[in-house]
Order: sequence, then structure tokens, then C-alpha cells
Amino acid sequence: MGRFYNDTVAAISTAMSDAGIGIVRMSGPEAFLIADRVYRGKRKKLLSEQRTHTIHYGYVMDGECMVDEVLVMLMRGPHSFTGEDTVEINCHGGVYVVKRILELLIDRGARPAEPGEFTKRAFLNGKLDLSQAEAVGDLISSRNQYALQSSVSQLKGNIRDKISEIRNEIIYHTAFIESALDDPEHISVDGYGEKLRQTVEKLMGQIRNLIDTYDDGRMIKEGIRTVILGRPNAGKSSLLNVLLGEERAIVTEIAGTTRDILEEHINLRGISLNMIDTAGIRDTEDIVEKIGVDRARNYAGQADLILYVIDASMPLDENDEEIFRLIREKKSIILLNKTDLETVVTEEEVKNAYFASNLSNLNSKEINKFTIPIISISIREKIGIDVLEETLKVMFFEGKLSFNDEIYITNLRHKTALQDSFYALERVKDSIDSGMPEDFYSIDLLDAYESLGEITGEKAGEDLVNEIFSKFCMGK
Repeated sequence: MGRFYNDTVAAISTAMSDAGIGIVRMSGPEAFLIADRVYRGKRKKLLSEQRTHTIHYGYVMDGECMVDEVLVMLMRGPHSFTGEDTVEINCHGGVYVVKRILELLIDRGARPAEPGEFTKRAFLNGKLDLSQAEAVGDLISSRNQYALQSSVSQLKGNIRDKISEIRNEIIYHTAFIESALDDPEHISVDGYGEKLRQTVEKLMGQIRNLIDTYDDGRMIKEGIRTVILGRPNAGKSSLLNVLLGEERAIVTEIAGTTRDILEEHINLRGISLNMIDTAGIRDTEDIVEKIGVDRARNYAGQADLILYVIDASMPLDENDEEIFRLIREKKSIILLNKTDLETVVTEEEVKNAYFASNLSNLNSKEINKFTIPIISISIREKIGIDVLEETLKVMFFEGKLSFNDEIYITNLRHKTALQDSFYALERVKDSIDSGMPEDFYSIDLLDAYESLGEITGEKAGEDLVNEIFSKFCMGK
């Protein structure tokens, strides 16, 4: 892509708070000239006369008034992040001083950058494809080590490379068909349908494999939706407090204390958990508590993981039977709590109760195999919490996430485009099986090609591009 902008933009690229340093970034054709208008160094040489990728010590001046002592980094396009001339002013960190420098740059000819505009310019100038640009935003907002690694891999181009590989194969066959239709005397398509069918099936398999990574990819990026279920007073809120390391949820000896949903984010051994503490599951005449119980059931249906807390000092009852049914088709961990007291519930009893509650819904394989981890804990004494943490890590990502060769789709937009491409290739396969003319193949092949192009930005409309970058922070 060629250059798109003719103006120069500036923005504060660091957080608006007191800090050791602040950075004000400027990009565009007049970046060096505008910097000359506010910078004064010990040497009289202008910044616009200096070599690229150099740093200069001096002062930002408002006329004869010194604003701050600064280091100025110069990067001439196209060898910069945006592909344009770029100036970064490193000043003392403070809300007033960085705002003052930004105001000076705008007064001397720059305009305020829009959210994500520097990365948008990098995309439009061909420095990044759209999947890499989105990875920049994900990198900034990453909340755990796995999300960080995934974003870095995407920024290095692992999605771009795979999508380009598939698109190249599609366009090769499309071009062959079009050439054969234009010059049937010299290029034959006899028997080509079967050859194309094998290629299409292979590409559909590759695309399906990418789509299948989305659930794990979403959890890597956004966190695991984790719902804590249990009867009233089983220790659900106490578990949340222990995992958070602070008294966030109200805990009392009164059953039914938690009536509404409480959501918190926890980073546990590199895994992000979006924890949801719920009202205790039980039949109740209290209208407010009943609403909370209904919400607990709904959240359980949407959960990636359920932590089912059982008070092991009390016998199981009909409320536990309902919870056993709720967790049957969910990834779950059962926690036998209050093991510091005299317990009356055993692991074997839990398994038997689970099977009894789900007997009408279980298939033969499920009846013969119980796969839900059961962990004995004492939240009060903080016993077994380390086992829970390790179980969570193994249950989800242990040993599977290397981010070297594996690609994880973390973006719903990418998944949708992959699905559209898959369906287009499916139509090609159906056309071949139905003995349709070859020009039908090329129509759907091009649809598949263009759908994949939406991921990298080669087929992205202006509205989509603007929408993506509007979600970025200012100054990036």
C-alpha cells in the first residue's frame, strides 16, 4: 500500500499519570520540521538535518521559555513503525508537562492523533497487515503470559503467513481455471475436478483446524469464564476471597448472604480467570434470593469452567442433585471444602451422587468413566488451594501452548472470516460432486480467497478498518 496521509499527527504515548518519563510521539511528513520549531539543542544543528535513528539531548522551548529537558529520537520513513518520518520526545513524566509539549506540537502544525492512528498508518503504509495490527492492540491489553505470547506470535506474522499460504493455493487454482476457460485449445480441464477436489478438502481441513482453536484462543485472550457454584454457606465467597488475596466478597455464617452476582478477574499461574461468585443453589421463598439463584443457573450454562464447592461437613441433599445436573456437560472441578472439620461426604459418595442425578442422561461411556477432578480443601486453613491451582493449569493449557508452530485464533472477526471461507470451499466441493461447469468453481474459490483476505486486510473496507482502530488507546 502507498502512503495515505499528508498531514502530521501527535499524541501522548504513555499513561496520563505521574511517572519517571513521558513520551510524546509525532508522525507524518512535517514531523521533523515541527520538532525544529520547539527543540533547542546545545549544538545549533536542526533536528531535520540529523541522521535517522539517532537520539538528541536538548530542551523543548516555547519561545524563550524552557518547558522541559528532553531526549528526542528521530526515525525517518520508511524505516519507522508507521513508515513515515517519526519523532518521539522523551520528557519528564508528569501530566502537565506531557500535555504542555503536546499542545506546543499542535500549535506548531501537528494535529491530535485519533485513537490507534499510528498503528493505522503503519497498516495503510504496508508495515503491518490487519491481523498484525490487531495483535498490537491485543498485546497492549494482554492480561496474562499466555495472552502475551499469543499476541507476540501474531505480531510476528504467524496468522498472516498461514492465511497467505492458503490464499496462494486458492488463487493458483482460480487462475488456472480462468486461463483454461479463456484458452480451451491449449489448456485442458479434463479430470481437473478430481484434482481440485483433493486440494479443496486439504484446505478445508487446514481452515477447520484454525477455527477449532478459537475456543482456546478466546480463553487465552479474554480469560476463562469461571462460575463458582454450591449450596448456601458452602464456602463459595470465601474461595473467591482466597484466590483474590483480599476480602472482596461478604462472608457470614448466615446462609444466603450472596444474593447477586459478583465478578472479579484473577491471574492464577499465568491463566486468566474471570471469576463469578453466585448465590447458593437452593429452593427459597425469598424473592431477591430467588432471582440470584436463577442468575446462578444461567451463568452456569455460559461457563467455560465450574468450580463446585461442597460443604463436606454436611450431607448432600436435593440441591446438590441439581448442581450435579448443571455440571454434567461442563468442564468442572469439585471442591470438598471444610476438611478441617469432621467430614461426612467422601469422594466415592460424590461420584455415586453424580451418577444417580444424571443417570437418565448419561451414555454408556460416561457411566463407566468419571472424569471430574475432586479436590479436598479447607478454605479457612488454605489447604488444597495449591492443588486447585495446579489442576486448573493442567486442565486447560499445560503442555499445549508453545506459540512456536501452533496458531491460535483469538479474534471473533478472524473466526467468522475463516468460516465464510470454509463454506465457500464447501460449495466448490459440492459443485465438483454435482458435475457443474468449471466456471462455478472459480466463483466460489474467489469468495473463499476474499473472505481470507478480510483477515489480513487485503479485502477490508474502510468502515471495518476505522472500527478496528477506534478501539485502540490514544498514542498507539
